[in-house]
Amino acid sequence: MLTIANIFIGLIAFVHIYILVLEMFLWDKPAGLRAFGQTQAAATASKVLAANQGLYNGFLAAGLFWGLSLGATGTSVKVFFLCCVLIAGLYGAATANRKILFIQAIPAAIALILLSLS
Repeated sequence: MLTIANIFIGLIAFVHIYILVLEMFLWDKPAGLRAFGQTQAAATASKVLAANQGLYNGFLAAGLFWGLSLGATGTSVKVFFLCCVLIAGLYGAATANRKILFIQAIPAAIALILLSLS
């Protein structure tokens, strides 16, 4: 079960790397505009804020990768960063876009359950 949990955590980390790229580098490009449903004007006006959000997503990914790299001793690190992802996902779903619930919060909750079953 731990292997499945770790694979799931790795996938979540890679999703956050993808979000980092979208928010930091592609926010005002066609891929970013599509992903976040932005107009060019809104994206241009919020580009600096989006880059900051992207950086935070990168920190979440880094924390998950760090936890994975620690092997058996990394469980508490993985739990901490998964809780951060879960809380950010719940907040984002409540305040920005409901699909964040399915992209961040639910996968983090599943990973936490898988870890607890390991």
